[in-house]
Parts: sequence; structure tokens; C-alpha cells
Amino acid sequence: MELKEKLALIEEALDTEEGVLTPETILDEVDSWDSIAALSLIAMMDDNFGKTLSGAELKELVTVGDILTHME
Repeated sequence: MELKEKLALIEEALDTEEGVLTPETILDEVDSWDSIAALSLIAMMDDNFGKTLSGAELKELVTVGDILTHME
């Protein structure tokens, strides 16, 4: 899966506009980054990548790039 496709999945999970996020985007600066977005992210990771994010892993996420790392 290409970077553009992964970013689109993250944008959908975080309910942001298409093309807004980059790997350098800081999650705390994303208006929609909240507990609901975190749950959507967990579901997206499980559905699309078969990976589970723990609470500790979620707390360590600082940038969109950190999410991308977990997708690999």
C-alpha cells in the first residue's frame, strides 16, 4: 500500500479533510484527534492491517508518521 493510500485511511479514521495530513503532522494539532478518533484508528488498524494498538502505544503516538510506522 502506498503512502497516499495510508494517509487517506488515517484521514478517514480521524475524520479530517482529504490531503490535509502529512507524516510530519502533529496529532495534538489535529482538531479531530480525540478519544473517538483514537477508537476509529484502532478499528482501522485492525480491519486493514490486522494490527492491534494498545493504550500505551496510542499514548506514544505524536505524529502521523508514528501511525504510519505501526502500519508496517
